[in-house]
Amino acid sequence: MTDATAPIASETQTVSEVARLTGVSVRTLHHYDAIGLLEPSARSDAGYRLYDRRDLERLQEILLFRELEIPLDDIRVLLAGGAFDRRAALELQHDMLEQKAARLEALIVSVERAITAERTGVRMTGEEMFEVFGDFDPAEHADEVEERWGDTDAYRESARRTARYTKADWERFKAESLEINASITAAMDADLPADSIEAMEAVERARLQIDTWFYPCSHEMHVSLAEMYIADTRFMATYEKLHAGMARYVHDAILANAARQA
Repeated sequence: MTDATAPIASETQTVSEVARLTGVSVRTLHHYDAIGLLEPSARSDAGYRLYDRRDLERLQEILLFRELEIPLDDIRVLLAGGAFDRRAALELQHDMLEQKAARLEALIVSVERAITAERTGVRMTGEEMFEVFGDFDPAEHADEVEERWGDTDAYRESARRTARYTKADWERFKAESLEINASITAAMDADLPADSIEAMEAVERARLQIDTWFYPCSHEMHVSLAEMYIADTRFMATYEKLHAGMARYVHDAILANAARQA
């Protein structure tokens, strides 16, 4: 993939220099010139193409549109005429790239779930195969814990345990999770603070569930997970579907629960 955000030089550059700077092949630059999409502003005495800053800005716009899979003919229309607004175009490209990133993230999550199903022998239903988010599964995020803590033991232990789980085991895990989440939402509905006994006991059960089913989960590690609950949109979305404000509530309850152990 070419780098659409490569640094833009101030002096004119030859086609070979532009190719090295941007990762776009010389052949592609020649093609852009031939179809009138990117015509260099100048030529050397020997007839070689020379690109100035405005040419490189236009190339950046072309590459961003290409990243969004917009056909070359459509890009030429978008860039034609004096009414083209570079800033507005960049803002539009930014929004479109964010949407594309969200779609790719959804696909990644879906594939990760399929991999987990293959590894554990649990076959997903047709609905599950195309569902973006399911119930929160700490095993899916063990590698994030590994990266944060610099320790691969948690990931290896999780993989070892889950490899032998049957569908019945996963159903029992799900039932436990539903019960724990129900306790948390009940505390929220009762307007109990996150540092109440009820809330702290509920998140303690959640910690012990991770410890039992996946990998040793100390209070310190649980606090690390709590930070991901409010920093990672996947965690937040899962909790917010259960109860508005639940991600922050669980985070605060975990911190309070860890503090009382000190």
